[in-house]
Formats: sequence, C-alpha cells, structure tokens
Amino acid sequence: VYGSQADHTQIVHSRAQAPLKIQRPFFPEGDAVCHSVIMHTAGGIVGGDRLSLDLELQANAKALVTTPAAAKIYRSNGQRAEQTIHIQLAPNACLEWLPQEAIVFDQALYQQTMRVELSPGAHWVGWDVVRFGRTASGEAFIQGDWRSHTEVWQLGRPLWIDRQWVPGNKTVFDSPHGLNGCAIAGSFAMIGQSVDPETVQQARDRWTGTSGEIGVTRLMNGILCRYRGHSSSEARQWFISVWQLLRPLYLQRPACIPRVWQI
Repeated sequence: VYGSQADHTQIVHSRAQAPLKIQRPFFPEGDAVCHSVIMHTAGGIVGGDRLSLDLELQANAKALVTTPAAAKIYRSNGQRAEQTIHIQLAPNACLEWLPQEAIVFDQALYQQTMRVELSPGAHWVGWDVVRFGRTASGEAFIQGDWRSHTEVWQLGRPLWIDRQWVPGNKTVFDSPHGLNGCAIAGSFAMIGQSVDPETVQQARDRWTGTSGEIGVTRLMNGILCRYRGHSSSEARQWFISVWQLLRPLYLQRPACIPRVWQI
C-alpha cells in the first residue's frame, strides 16, 4: 500500500511471502514518486505456482514498480502456473507497472490475470514484453499454452479489456494472425485520460526499429501500443521512447529510467 502526504509517496504497509520479495524503495526523482522493485527469489516460475500481487495506491500517491531481471516461465510438468495482479488506484493516484521481459519456455503452461480499478483522476501505465521460446538456443514455442487477461475499470465501467492467447503450436507461431514467425510480442498502455490524435502519431513516429511490426491505437481513455517482432530490446527501446513522450504530457513529469534497468 502506497500513501502520499505533502507530495511524498511512501510504502505505508507491505507484506510479502516467498518467493516474492519487495526491495527497499528508492526515490531517484524526488519524494513524489516511489520506485519499487519486486523480486522473484526462486529464479523462475514452474507449473503449479500460484503468485498473487495486490497493490493499492491511496489518493495522490505516485509509484513506479518494476522487476530486477527477466522473468522465466519454465517448461511445465502438466500443471498450469498462474499469476494474479489486483491494483486499486484512489483519486489522482498513478501507478507505472513496468516489469522487465518474460521468457516463456517451450511446453510452459501459464496464465496471467490483471485487474485495475481506477478512481477518477487516476492513471495506470503498464507494459508487457514476452519472448516465446529461448530463441538464443534455437527453441520455439510450439508446445504449451500462454494466456494474458487484463481489465481496467473505473466506477463500474470497463475502460479497456484485453485478452491474449498463444497456444504453443507451429501453426499459430507461423500464422500472420498469430506470431507470424516472431518470437517477441509486447503491449504498452496508458489508461486514465484521453489522448489527442497528434500524440498517437508522435508515438508511431518514435518507432525506429527494423525487424518488427508496430501499431498504435487511440483508446477511449488512453493509448495502446503493440509490438510483434524478433528483438526484445527493439520493443523495449520503442516502449521507453513512447513512455518518455507521454510522461511529461499527461503525468506532468519527465521520464526517469529506473536504475535497476541500467545494471
């Protein structure tokens, strides 16, 4: 739970159980924004794991939450691994949920569910970059199952509902309606405020990659960027660039790269 007094955000309550651990918060951009790192100390997610994260930001609190390294989702023994994330944002709160890449091993069975409850004036910024298969060793995701379900609500009304499903088989991996032979898929969204068409075009113009495809959509109360390609660093660089564009315009502060990304 993050609280804010006199424009100083801090963790007012926390509880963690292994394998999850919350590192000591830090404030590289002053007291207003609390940067937090959530670690998975077991080194990877295996079949049968059940992970749950509950984050609450009280009124006016500002937090950036990330992870120290890529998440690894290992081959399953037949059981599905699940991660459930519930986020509650009070009026004028802002959470930037910016985890590092997830690597889904071949034969992994995994489902992630996220629900965000936005109060009026609150913002949620989040991204997800997924590598399907350990491509460095020539592995493709041709067996297994990966699902992601994200919902953002405000006052009982859905602002954005996103369901993704990648069944591990060669047909889906190669299909233009699936991964189109690409190992990397990513999404970046900001929800909570209307975005003008000029900003959407600027987000498109910030794409400088050569090995992927991108799309930018203006949502009813935000913006959505998609990436499909062969390079997680390419996706990450574009998402960071879009984040650097949006943060001053809509969150009234310049982007501040978390130090854990620079290790």
